[in-house]
Amino acid sequence: QVQLVESGGGLVQAGGSLRLSCAVSGRTFSTYVMGWFRQNPGKEREFVAAISWSGISTNYADTVKGRFTISRDNAKNTVYLQMNSLKAEDTAVYYCAAGDNVARGPLGYDYWGQGTQVTVSS
Repeated sequence: QVQLVESGGGLVQAGGSLRLSCAVSGRTFSTYVMGWFRQNPGKEREFVAAISWSGISTNYADTVKGRFTISRDNAKNTVYLQMNSLKAEDTAVYYCAAGDNVARGPLGYDYWGQGTQVTVSS
């Protein structure tokens, strides 16, 4: 049983920063591709970023490129999303996900966390 637990969400003013964390247990973390997605009520889940198992390869949505950074610490079984220069439109529930291949669609991931709310006030 693979479990993903996100943390680090909250309320922040526009222009501020937050760092999300996702702790993974249940299988060898270093074998997984990890991704971050976000979703607002009534909208589809949106790709944010992904990172290869080694951490060498990363992939970002155009809307966050240059502002967000995905990273991982395989010794701690944790993936991070550093979010800088936050905008009101970044407000969403953020989910981390684990899968076998780098993918920009949610169907490419097998395991999901419960989500953490990020609210950016303008």
